[in-house]
Amino acid sequence: MIDGRIEIASTDEMEALGRTVAAELRAGDLLVLTGPLGAGKTTFTRGLGEGLGIRGPVTSPTFVLARTHPSVTGGPPLVHVDAYRLASALELDDLDLDFDRSVTVVEWGRGMLEGVVESWIDIEIERPRAASDDLDGDEPRTVTITAVGPRWAN
Repeated sequence: MIDGRIEIASTDEMEALGRTVAAELRAGDLLVLTGPLGAGKTTFTRGLGEGLGIRGPVTSPTFVLARTHPSVTGGPPLVHVDAYRLASALELDDLDLDFDRSVTVVEWGRGMLEGVVESWIDIEIERPRAASDDLDGDEPRTVTITAVGPRWAN
């Protein structure tokens, strides 16, 4: 399930989608998550981490910018980045992330990765209500997954 548009009805389904996508990933893969506050980016990443078999709870890395979760199953670590406060691809590059040996998720990273990597999965999450509404409530979301670059050509 690397390309397509999916309707998600709950946080449980968002985590399940993350687990499903994790089964398709390997070290060196990058995911860029886009969506408004409360869309479910971290919830998706939590499921992705479960699917990858990583250690530790997945929480938003807003204040630390990037958090690495090692694998407990011998797979690649998960690097979870919040690029909201970064101004450019140069600042993202300054974090000195190990893209080649990790599965990397960059929240708020759209437009920052061109020229840094050649392949990624773009995941856009749309939620029907404004960010001022209940951010934790279950409500339908639309997730659009688009694979970009030579890694996903076939």
